[in-house]
Amino acid sequence: MTKVPDVLDDGTAPNPQSSYGAQKVCCEYLVTDYSRKGFIDGRTVRLPTISVRPGKPNLAASSFASGIIREPLNGVTAICPVNRDTSLWLLSPTKVIESLIYAFELPSSAWGTKRVLNLPGITVGVGDMIDSLRRIAGDKVADLIQMQPDPRIEAIVLSWPARFKTERAYSLGFSTEKDAESLIRAYIEDQGIKV
Repeated sequence: MTKVPDVLDDGTAPNPQSSYGAQKVCCEYLVTDYSRKGFIDGRTVRLPTISVRPGKPNLAASSFASGIIREPLNGVTAICPVNRDTSLWLLSPTKVIESLIYAFELPSSAWGTKRVLNLPGITVGVGDMIDSLRRIAGDKVADLIQMQPDPRIEAIVLSWPARFKTERAYSLGFSTEKDAESLIRAYIEDQGIKV
């Protein structure tokens, strides 16, 4: 597997290491090419891991990134399959929706010939997420998180880039949260949870 640079930026060439990643890059190239030819006015945004997602846990390797916050806030035990020092590139559901609408509403001229954009997010350590939850909701809630490392999930998550420079997105007016606490508070407010 090819080593990912420590920090990815707008000039980092895609180098997918899975069929899923290769298919996404193919679609990005098609959107760019069809836009160049005038067939469509396409825009492609690359999403960080979305957290804290509402709903139920699923089998996705990223599911824990929401589950370690969502489940305890709802009084349910959550399993964390990665170490506390694992870093993730995150964006809240609210911000991703705002970003998708903003990307759609930007004039075509703002995109120019570059039709692919890394959305801004924040690099957050899993330990920081847990500590932020503890500060916001208390020990009883945070203690519902059980650390149970899963080597398979850890290997997948550690292969994901966790640090990005998204200067182009910021220059176009996109925004993100500032820290783990703001992600958690956005979920609490959105879901009407009392803490």
